[in-house]
This record gives sequence, C-alpha cells and structure tokens, in this order.
Amino acid sequence: MKITVIGLGYIGLPTAVMFAKNGVDVVGYDVNKKVLTALNQGEIIIEEPGLKELVKEVVNNKKLRGVNEIGESDVFIVSVPTPINEDKTANMKYVKQATESVSKHIKKGDIFVLESTSPPGTIEEIILPILSKTGLNIGEDIFVAYSPERVLPGRVIQELVENDRLIGGVNEKSAQKVKEVYSVFVKGNIYLTDSKTAEMCKLMENTYRDVNIALANELAITCEEMGINAWEVIELSNKHPRVNIHQPGPGVGGHCLAVDPWFIVEKQKEGEIIRMSREINDDMPIHVLKTLKNILKNKKAKIAILGISYKPNIDDMRESPIIKLIDMILEKTNYRLSIHDPYVSKFNTKIEDIMVDSVEEAVEGADIMVLGVNHDKYRDLDFDKIADLMNVKHIYDTRNFLDQQMLEKLGFEVTLLGRG
Repeated sequence: MKITVIGLGYIGLPTAVMFAKNGVDVVGYDVNKKVLTALNQGEIIIEEPGLKELVKEVVNNKKLRGVNEIGESDVFIVSVPTPINEDKTANMKYVKQATESVSKHIKKGDIFVLESTSPPGTIEEIILPILSKTGLNIGEDIFVAYSPERVLPGRVIQELVENDRLIGGVNEKSAQKVKEVYSVFVKGNIYLTDSKTAEMCKLMENTYRDVNIALANELAITCEEMGINAWEVIELSNKHPRVNIHQPGPGVGGHCLAVDPWFIVEKQKEGEIIRMSREINDDMPIHVLKTLKNILKNKKAKIAILGISYKPNIDDMRESPIIKLIDMILEKTNYRLSIHDPYVSKFNTKIEDIMVDSVEEAVEGADIMVLGVNHDKYRDLDFDKIADLMNVKHIYDTRNFLDQQMLEKLGFEVTLLGRG
C-alpha cells in the first residue's frame, strides 16, 4: 500500500509519520518548499513533542519523503487548511484544489479520505462532483470517506494512536475500506457512519467547548462588574457532580474552536447560541484592551506581553487572541509594546520588531506586564528581578496562572481577568 498525504501541517505531517512508522510507504505533498526541504532532510519547521525524532527515523528508513507533485497512489489523504473568510464562511479553495489534483491520478480500487475540518455536506457537495468527472463509480470503483482528526496540539502523536476515530463513508463499503487503512496505527475504537454525520460530529466536538468557554467568559465579565472572583465561582460550582464550567481567558484561538462553530452557523443561520458564543469569545481581546485602558493613565505607557501562541507550550499562533490584542493596540493606541514568547520565533511573525529574546528585556521599563499565555516556562520567573526592571509594578494575569500572594508580597499590584 502506498499512501499520499496532501498537506503537511500540524495534522497532515504527524498522520503521514504514523503510517510510515508502521511500515507503509508514504509520500507527503505540500506547496510550501520549506516544509518539503526540511522533511527530506529529516527535519520539521513546527513544534510538536516527539515529532522531530519520528520524522528523522522514518525519513532515514525511506518510508516517508516529500514531493512537489501528486502522482499515483493507493490512498489519498487530504489534510489541507480550511481557513475562514472575512464573512465567517468556510474557504474551501484548498480542498477543491487538492481534490482536483487527486482526480487526475486516482484509479480503480483507490481510496480518497478528507481529513480537513469542513462544513457538513462537503463530501457530497464538493468532493463527489469533482471525483465523478473521472467516470469511476464512487463507492464501487473508488472509495470515499471523511475522517476528521481529534487531537490536542502538544499530544498529537499519542492521541492520533490512542483516540477513538470517526469514519464517515459515502457508503458502507467505503467506510470499511478506510477503516482498514487507519487500523494500521489507530488503537482506539473506530466508529463508522455517513460522511455528513461525521462532518457534523467534528464541528460539534469543538463547538461544545467553545460554547462552554463563552459561558465562562461571560461569567468572568459579570463577576468583574459585581466584585466577585469568577475563578472561585467556577471552582466551587464544579464541585457539583453534573457541572463542568470551563475556564475564562483573553479569547479562544486555534484553527478548531475559533473556526469550526462558524461552519455550523454558515449552514444554519438561525443558530443563535453558537453564533453568540463565537461573538463573546471573539470579543474577549477587546475586553482585555478595555481593562488595560482603565489601568494605564499614561497614553504612551509601555506594555510587556508574555505569550502570543493560542495555547500554552506550543508555537501555533493560528487565530491567537493575543495576536488580535496586539493588532488592536498597534492600530488604535499609542502604547509601546514589547513581546516575548519562548516558543515562537520572531521571524515567524509580523511583529518581529517588537519581539525580544528574554522576559527581562520585555519587562524593562514596562508600566504593566500582561500574562497572555500560561506557558510552563513562565511559572518560575524571577519576579524579584522583574520588579526591579519594571517602571510600574503591575501585572495583568489573563489566565489565573501566577501566584498572586507571592507577587503582592513583592509589591506588585495584580489585576486578574474575571475578578472584580
């Protein structure tokens, strides 16, 4: 069996590696030349624990290589981006382009799998019309299914193997064929359904979390206004056996939670809860900036922001609420900014001129330090030294991550998102 994985990003590359690790001959296609060059040298350009070592192993064993052209294969797995347009609709051009490229090489007996997160109906409305032009009988000559990833960045390798998996086939035969493919490395349960149901399941898994976070964020804003600590409210409320309120924060990022719910709204305009939850979470960077304006009396104050990825301990900045916050500060205020993130290379951002290499450099002369992302590396900072370097000893913790009592003993004023 030969597998072609189209799109070597945060999901496509690990998926290709897991097949290769289990003895399958795999080729990976991507339009990014840097990705292909790195891959063929046994290297990667993204951060994911354990991935670099596995890539080096399978490349050295000649089980995985990068290519700049799609050719014949037994299985085609499409894992390309599905970004969101300005009007919050799904941009499916990369899925269409990948499918059209595959259609030129797909032959009788081949398997086509879409992994990219997509609106319900993508297989039926986009994939099948393109593949039908080949003249092959879909479901009998070629087998088509949707099988979404369900992994957490930072644990991708482990969860690709251990998590249960959904396969939505265009017919039962297709679902069974695709199940055989993923059974090469998946140890979790594999559940079969139709393609549209699988597409909706993927979206609802992330929408559930997004709506819960929106509830927590609305609670946080309410508690700030009422002089209550939302974090204590959540902790005590969750003592109830049937309550599980998520945690508030400066917004929701990543390609999943910040995007997937809009794909449902796109298909069902009357869906109020999902749309309103998205709007609440999208507006949290605005709330953070409003808080900063209330704190800072100097219109040209210096703000030091620690952390810009969308979640802790990774370099992924897709839909990062802290990036949105930074953009607003640069566009709408005269505040000076200094940014630090231990995982993100300044050269991978549009703000490299205000990114610095150390926390000390970031906070020097600052009027406030904003903890934007709760990276583990920020847990044991030298706050004695930070206190000496800052112009004003004020910290705004948007994650309830830092030791408030310790900071106050050192003379810091601490503002906590969600606490009045």
